[in-house]
Parts: sequence; structure tokens; C-alpha cells
Amino acid sequence: MKLIHLSDLHLGKRLYEYSLLEDQAYILKKILSVVAEEKPEAVLIAGDVYDKSVPSAEAVSLFDDFLVSLSRLGTEIFVISGNHDSPERIAFASRIMELSGVHMSPVYDGHIAPVTLTDDFGAVEVYMLPFVKPAHVRRFHEDAEIGDYTDALRCAVADMRIDPAKRNVLIAHQFVTGAARSESEEITVGGLDNVDAEVFADFDYVALGHIHTRQCCGAPHICYSGTPLKYSFSEAKDCKSLTVVELGEKGSVAVRPVELLPRRELVELRGSYAALTLRSFYEGTSWQEDYVHITLTDEEDIPDAVGKLRAVYHNLAKLDYDNARTRSNAVILGDAEAETKTPRELFSDFYELQNNRPMSAEQLDYMNALIESVWEGKA
Repeated sequence: MKLIHLSDLHLGKRLYEYSLLEDQAYILKKILSVVAEEKPEAVLIAGDVYDKSVPSAEAVSLFDDFLVSLSRLGTEIFVISGNHDSPERIAFASRIMELSGVHMSPVYDGHIAPVTLTDDFGAVEVYMLPFVKPAHVRRFHEDAEIGDYTDALRCAVADMRIDPAKRNVLIAHQFVTGAARSESEEITVGGLDNVDAEVFADFDYVALGHIHTRQCCGAPHICYSGTPLKYSFSEAKDCKSLTVVELGEKGSVAVRPVELLPRRELVELRGSYAALTLRSFYEGTSWQEDYVHITLTDEEDIPDAVGKLRAVYHNLAKLDYDNARTRSNAVILGDAEAETKTPRELFSDFYELQNNRPMSAEQLDYMNALIESVWEGKA
């Protein structure tokens, strides 16, 4: 049986001030092309369908179009809610949608019944576990000792009463201990949301969401598909993909990624203002629509650098500097020491603290003339 594993669409997400809906619509069409070519029996979407619990109308419409197109390809569709989603909104109209082969995870109520798929090797039981916290599970298992996320997931899985003789697939949205994170994810201080991989040991495949980088955790069959798009510059060098899973007879699982190429890349550039603005003359303009993070190495700030650079890099998302000034570890003078210095010395010290270098002779002359003008009442 062939399955396609997706997660973390984050529809409606913004990259700094840029809406990514157009990029998301583009990548969803790419996903539909892969599904049409691979012809899987099911598509598994492991949570964080939306970027907000109350998504925009445009994001909802985009996902609606995607589900309709997927269902027309004749595949079963499984969707769970993630920590960014509203479980109630994801569950809405789920019983009606099942008639079209679209299975939306219900709000967690302490019991999860599988959906059964079949192929030449028999049954495949698909369990949908939406994102849960210990408090969610504790509410329905008052007698269980649930102190952390691992306890909560162990209890939720035990309640499934899976048949180990069958092939069992779990769709979940949690942070498995040891997974590598990126800047675009929500981080829980101290790793309090960690779940030990051994909780999932009895499943033949675990389709995980929540972590944005494709990886397996604890075992080759416990996998994150990662996001279909890059959502932070920490992911600029990542290769985004969806995951194709092929289940043979019990114990036989093959996993492979299928690369997804975006409409716009995330690019990080570093150099002087002059060098970066001349780049178009040497490399053409194919990169001009990419989302760009630029680090300028000029010692002096460039006036209206963002406006000027956007004439070349149309989707400049982030700009910062790396120079002697920004690398300084300035220490502010105490009150007693400051009182012994003249205004000229104080201003000169302030400039050096801010810029990690002393004022030039021309700057000193200008400062002295300005101070004298102020003292004489001419400014």
C-alpha cells in the first residue's frame, strides 16, 4: 500500500510582511501533481493545516480547493489538527466529509477508532491522533499517572488497543525527543513537550507533524515529512519534500522523499552594499523575486538601504549589518565617571561605543563646531 505523508502546510502564514498564500497555492499544485503520478491509496496530513487557530477566509478557501482536487484523484485523505489549528474547526463536518473519503480528526475525547484500508496483504489500520497536551489526555484518563507529554502519549496509544498482528499507521503531531528544530517552529522552554520515540514502537509507520525539517526520529519508520515550503531563513539550505511510504507485508516499510521546488526560494546574501547591488550585472535576474535576507558588511550605515536594495531584490524580507560596530561589546560609563568628562568627551565616547571605532578628524571638527554653535545660542 502506498501512502503520501505531508504536514505543516501553515496556510495563511506570512514571512515577515509578505503573505505566502501565492507560494502555498503554487506548492499545493505541485503536491497534486505528485499525487496524480504516484497514485497512493491515501494522503496523510499530519497537522498544522493553518498557521492560526482562526485562519483567514483565503487560507480556508485554499485548503478547501486542495481537498476537492485531492479527492478527485481517488485517494483517501486523512487530516489531523496540529498545535496551530483549532481542533473544533478541523473536525467540523467530518462525518459528512467521510462519505467523500476525507477523514478529519475529531476533537480528542479519550478514544481513537482506526479507519481500515485494505490491499493484497490485508488490513492497514490508520489512527488519527490530533495534537494533545497532558491536560487533554488527563481529562479522560483520571486514574492514569500523567506527568508529562510522554506519559500522555503512552496513555493515548494504549487506549487504541492496536492489534500487533496487523499493519498499523499513526498520524500524530508532537515533538519527538532528539528531533532537530528550526526557527519557524514554536519552541517550548526546557523541552517540556518532548515525547520519547519508544511510545510509537508498535506502529509500522508514524506520520509526524510539528517539526519543519524532514527527518526520522528513534527509528526509520518514525518520520517527519517537514514543511512543503521554507518558513524561516534557518531553513534556507533545506531541501523540501513530501514523503512516499510503501507498506508491503507486515514488517516491510519503504520510505522515500519526493522533492518539492518552490516558486520562490529563501536566499541569504552577505557583502557590501556596492557588491550586492552590482550582482545583477553579473548573474542576471532569476533570483530577484526570491525572498532575501541580506547582511551588509559596510562599516557605515547605508541611508534608506531597504528601499535601495528592494530596487534589485524585490522581496527583501530582512536586513541587518555585520561590522565592527555591531560586533562591539560596549560598556556604559557609570555616573561618577561620566561627571568628570566634558560634553565633547562624552559624545566622542558615545560614538565609539556605538560604532566600535573613534570619530574621524572631520567628524570631530563638525561636532566641535556644532557644540560651540549651541553654546553661543546660534542653534
